[in-house]
This record gives sequence, structure tokens and C-alpha cells, in this order.
Amino acid sequence: MATAALHPDPTDTRLPVGDRLRAWRQRRRLSQLDLALEAEISQRHLSFVESGRAAPSREMVLRLAATLDVPLRERNALLLAAGYAPLYPEQPLDAPAMAAARGAVDLILRAHMPHPALAVDRHWRMVAANGAVAPLLEGLDAPALLAPPVNVMRLSLHPQGLAPRIANLPQWRAHALERLRRQVAASGDRELAALLDEVRAFGAGPAEERGAESDGVAVPLELDTPRGRLSLLSTTMVFGTPVEVTLSELAIEAFYPADARTAALLAGP
Repeated sequence: MATAALHPDPTDTRLPVGDRLRAWRQRRRLSQLDLALEAEISQRHLSFVESGRAAPSREMVLRLAATLDVPLRERNALLLAAGYAPLYPEQPLDAPAMAAARGAVDLILRAHMPHPALAVDRHWRMVAANGAVAPLLEGLDAPALLAPPVNVMRLSLHPQGLAPRIANLPQWRAHALERLRRQVAASGDRELAALLDEVRAFGAGPAEERGAESDGVAVPLELDTPRGRLSLLSTTMVFGTPVEVTLSELAIEAFYPADARTAALLAGP
């Protein structure tokens, strides 16, 4: 099922800045009055900006983008569309200037042992993992899925990936797809939208997703491994105040044992 947009794509580089700001506002389901009040500007001025009758200042673009919680990558794009230089730098995680951030990621991953933890970028590509992740993939015969950069979402739901090993696959798939759907809605990222369409096609469809409910407080990952069945609860960590694009899009996925048996299996030799 295609992921159709109800409003213009706010990431469409062909649109002028006013149209893109309006598209972000509509994506956030805010009226002009709502946004004007939150941004502490007049509704009349906002209307002029969105219609192209007034050119927004650099400060206005940033104020509106912050109020709309636009991702840093797209804030740079809005600035460019308005004729200004980007504000937020973007560097690979292994760049010298990112050494402190990369060190923090590595420290968190190591400290989480013996429990699995990995870091992913905005498109669910794995950029780092601790030593507890590899045993979960042991015996998996899927060279295409395991070729770097590994897409964690695709690997987990693909029928040649981990999907056959997930004992509660309908519940876990529904959880994963809902999370991905929310990311697409928040970011407007077309590559994420394509990934959602791709992995959704692996399953039985929306009816299965709606019916896959859990009776617990959280949906665990029930994964069959050479060590035995593991029941894992997932948490997500992000950097709290990033002002760099790559860092703002990085997430650490950490798994904790959901029961004593899983804790013992993970702690074992």
C-alpha cells in the first residue's frame, strides 16, 4: 500500500519557502492562528510569508522551523529555499570534530553489555553495535541483508532475515511499522516512506497490523536464538540537545531482558 501524502511534500525542493513552511504546518496539524500564537508573530505576517507576499528573514525561518519541530536537516533546506546559508553542520560520525559524540556512543554500547545495543541513523542503517548483537544473528543465511550498511528495520522484518525467528512476529511487526509510520509523519523523509512501503509488504497487510495487539505493558521482542528464546524490551536513546545534523538523526536502540530467564541466558558464557 503506497504512503500517500495528504498535503504537499514539505521536503520538495521545487517549492518556495512559503509553501514548504505551510506544508510543515499542515503536517503538524496546526492552523495559521495556532502557529502564529506559538511563534509569537501575527497571523497576518505568517499568511504573507506562506503566500510569498513577504520574504521571511533568516531569524523568522528559524523561529517557525523550531516552533514546528522541523528536523535540523530540513531547517537547513528551508534556509536555502529562503536564500540563506545553512546553519547546522553535517559531518560523518567518524569525523575528527565528532570524536566526543562517537566516544559517547561507544561508551553507551559497551556499558550496556551483556545486553544487545546498537546505533542507527535516520534510515535505520546500523552505524555501531556492541558484542551482544552478533550472537543474535548467528546462523542467519542472508548475505544481501547483512551486507553493510545493514538496515536494521529491513533485517528484522524480512522473511529471509530475523522474521522467522520472532515468536511474536505479528505483534512485533505492528509495533515496528507503527514506529516507522510515526517517523515518516514527523520527518517527511521520502526514503523512510519508501522503507515503510517495502517492509509493510513483507507482512499480511494493514488488517494484521490493526489486529496485532499485546496484552502487556510493552511489546517484547521474542527472539529464538542458538542460546534459546530471548524476551527483550527495547528502549531508544537520542542526544538531548544536538546542533549537528548527523547527531540529531542518531538513535541508540538498547534491549533489556524482559524476564529472569533471558537475563540468565544473556549473562551466560
